Parts: sequence; C-alpha cells; structure tokens
Amino acid sequence: MGKQQFNGQALSWQVQSGVIELALHRAPCNELGSLSLDELEQFVSALDDLEKDAHALIIHSELKCGFCAGADLRELYERSHAMGKAEAASGVRDFLERIHRVLNRIDAAPLTTIAAVHGVTFGGGFELALVCDLIIADKMARFCFPELRLGLIPGFGGIPRLKRDLGNALVRDLLLTGRSFNATKAQQIGLVSQVVSEGEALRAARATAAQLGKFDRQTAVAAKRFIKPIPHDELRKEIDIFCDLFSRPAVQAGLKKFVESTDAQPYLP
Repeated sequence: MGKQQFNGQALSWQVQSGVIELALHRAPCNELGSLSLDELEQFVSALDDLEKDAHALIIHSELKCGFCAGADLRELYERSHAMGKAEAASGVRDFLERIHRVLNRIDAAPLTTIAAVHGVTFGGGFELALVCDLIIADKMARFCFPELRLGLIPGFGGIPRLKRDLGNALVRDLLLTGRSFNATKAQQIGLVSQVVSEGEALRAARATAAQLGKFDRQTAVAAKRFIKPIPHDELRKEIDIFCDLFSRPAVQAGLKKFVESTDAQPYLP
C-alpha cells in the first residue's frame, strides 16, 4: 500500500482533493500509547510525500466516545512496574521525546491543519488538537487536563502551546484546577474557531479545508510561520519536569488508582 493511504490498528490516513485526513480509531477512546505512537511516526515519515499534493490536514476520530482520552495510562503504569526505577524513567523520557518529535512535525507542517473534535478531548488528546492551526468542535466536545489528579503535568506539549495561543491565565486555570470546559466556553476564550452541531465537526472541517484550497499555498505557509512559532525551549523543559514528577510515589499511587478503577471512563473529572 502506498503512502497516499494507510490503514493501521490505531489510525488511518488518506489524501483526497488536496486534503489529508488522519482518522483515529483505537478503542476504547484513542488512548495514545506505543501502538498509536508507532503509527503516528509512520504518518510523519510519510508527510514529506503527502504534503506535495496537499494544502490541508484534518485530524479526527471515528469513535463515538470522542476525539481522544489522552495518554494510555494503563500501559504507562504496567511498563513502569515491569522495569526497574531507572529503566522506567528512561523509558518515559524516550516516549515523551518521540511524541514531541511527532507533534512538533505536525505543528510545523506547511499545511493548514484542522482538528475536528467531539466528545472527550482530554490530556494528550487535547495536546494533539493543540498542535493544529484550527480546532473545530461539535457542541458536545469537552476539554480538560486531568493530569494534576495523578500528580503530573501535561507531557505532550500542552502547556507551552496553550501559552502560545491563549496566554497564562487560562493555562493556570486548566492546569491547576483540572476541571473541564465545553465547546462554547472554548470558543469564547479563543481556543476553538468554530462550534457546530453534534456530529458535524468533520463535515465543517472538510468545508473549511476546501475553502483553504482557493488560497495561494506559499502565502499561507509564510503566514503560519509568522504567527505560530514553536516554543522549543519550553517544550524541552516540560519533558524534564514531567520526568522529575513521574518518579514520585504519589504519581505511582495515582496511576495505580486509575488502573484499578472500575469506572467505565476513569479519565472523566
């Protein structure tokens, strides 16, 4: 199968009419673990070729639960307990550095990128949406950084990107309270560019991508580079802080509680 199309276990992509569509479809709710990361790395490796025939990228979920529930915390917990302390810390840093490379590549892509989100858009899923230039949300979407409940901070670049886009006040609210907010609030604060009816986010994203195809691509690329710098220094600092926190007993206790939860959706606040 050529690079123009891919169907994996966690995600798939295709190119149609100059638009790349990256679909997430890993049950139960697109948790980002080693499988998803492997396939995301395949995607960014293919981007050099895909970009030649495209002007836009849409990232969306095919699952009813939502866009993405965040990092695969069960996998993180199981891997950390199967290794020694030093080996586990090294493994976490390696995972974070890999996913940062993937997200930085999407962030800097010479395409206009759109996250079409619905339902749960939490933690690492929120951070995936934040790398996109535009977020289009259906009215049932909810956004949250629940990491504080585990004794952690977001580790996939969410804090620096939110600061870049919206400023410190909102970042402090999300980070320190751990509470969620809906699509209407997200639009009011400038996070979401468009709120649509339930189930309509992908349709709206496709319509937006079609409109973008009418503009000169080089002008769009120059504008994006000017208004959307990647905060590399803060992103590296975020990895260091996450790794320092991860080794604390409180974090391991929080992960254990999450893994042992009998709730159907333990990631909900």
